[in-house]
Amino acid sequence: MTQQTTETDIITLITCAGSARSLVFQAIREARENRDFPHAEILMQQAKEMLSGAHWIQTQLISLDEGEGKIPVTLALVHAQDHLMNAVLLTELGTEIIALHRQIAEKPKDKR
Repeated sequence: MTQQTTETDIITLITCAGSARSLVFQAIREARENRDFPHAEILMQQAKEMLSGAHWIQTQLISLDEGEGKIPVTLALVHAQDHLMNAVLLTELGTEIIALHRQIAEKPKDKR
C-alpha cells in the first residue's frame, strides 16, 4: 500500500463514517416526525452497510501497520478514527432512540 493509497483509504473511511452518521440522523427523524418506522429501519440498514465499509478499511490499515508504526499517525488518520467511533456510537444510540419512538407511537393515547 502506497502513501497515496493510504491517504485515499483514510478519506474513504471518513466519507463512509460521515455518510453512516447522516443516515442515522435521517432514520431518527423519520421515526420522530413521520412515524415511518419501516423507512427508518431501511435507513439504519444503509448506515450499517456504510459502517461495514469503514470497518473494512480500518481493518486493512491495522493489518498493514502490524503494530509496528508502519502507517504514520497523521491528523487525517486521527480524524478518520474519530468519525468512525462517533458513527458507531450514534448507530447504537439511533437504534435505541427509534425503538423508544416506536414504543411511544404504539402506546394508547390515554396512557401517554
